[in-house]
Amino acid sequence: MCAKHKTIPIFVPHWGCPQDCLFCNQKVITGQKEEMTGERAAEIIAAGLQNKKPGDVVEIGFFGGSFTGIPAKTQEALLTPAYEALSAGAVDGIRLSTRPDYISDSVLARMKRFGVTTIELGAQSMHDDVLLRCNRGHSAEQTEQAAKQIKEAGFSLGLQMMLGLPGDSFEKAVMTAERFIALAPGCVRIYPTLVLKGTGLATEYEAGRYQPVSLEDAVEQCAVLYDMFQKHNIDVIRMGLLDMEPEAICAGPYHPAFGELAMSRVCYKQLAEKVAPFTGKRILIKTHPRFVSTLVGQKRMNIRKLQTEFDIKQIEIEQDCTLGQNKFIILQNSDAT
Repeated sequence: MCAKHKTIPIFVPHWGCPQDCLFCNQKVITGQKEEMTGERAAEIIAAGLQNKKPGDVVEIGFFGGSFTGIPAKTQEALLTPAYEALSAGAVDGIRLSTRPDYISDSVLARMKRFGVTTIELGAQSMHDDVLLRCNRGHSAEQTEQAAKQIKEAGFSLGLQMMLGLPGDSFEKAVMTAERFIALAPGCVRIYPTLVLKGTGLATEYEAGRYQPVSLEDAVEQCAVLYDMFQKHNIDVIRMGLLDMEPEAICAGPYHPAFGELAMSRVCYKQLAEKVAPFTGKRILIKTHPRFVSTLVGQKRMNIRKLQTEFDIKQIEIEQDCTLGQNKFIILQNSDAT
């Protein structure tokens, strides 16, 4: 059986945020209605561990608000059950997300005491004009400084970016990705901007001052950025937001399986680069079991396109747990009939 990487998510919506970003409505994004306590965090961790199987790699993740901006005693109350699970060997890591301007030596010392392994920064953009337009309240330089502090303190660094923000463009998004790559994070997340009800961005959209990117453009842009990060051995651990109620969205490139759409587009580009030598032949594609549906595409779209565009006679898929979850190899299938 193949081991899985699992995260036990604990949402702390809007805690620690000093202001409302133009695009943000954390309670809609996370679905979290109640405030979080140490007791509730302990219950969530216990429930999450019930689904752990031998060999699984499990992390506890604090998401939603700016974790290091909430009162220190509250941070410690939430981190205590996570640290206990880590110390007992029940989980393999603790991650959290926060703002670039909420990182300091004292903050990092506290995170170290409670066993935090990964700190993600909600950078969103590395262009100050975009950050100002979105009311982020921090600069790109602060992101760079915080990222360096986090790495120097021995934590794994994560960076989060958004596509299609007001004042943004795909060219600017590529430049943001390039500046991320220069910081050498362990992982990144890419979020297409959605227009959520109850936000300043919804007001701008309704007034005709903002137009979101289309779903097709968002999928294609994510695929390009993913390829940039992958070439520098940086893991893209998420593309697209969590599932949310459609009625909470005014506009934007939302799809309940956005990440799979984007990853499937990545797959096709990679397959197309490697399949040309097999034109007119039968091939075998080996991949991780959990990657099969993404690789073949919705309604087997990727397979059908490959066969049509490269005259591939037959494509057989074989599951192989020894391959990474986003990896595949192509072989000529001489045994196919």
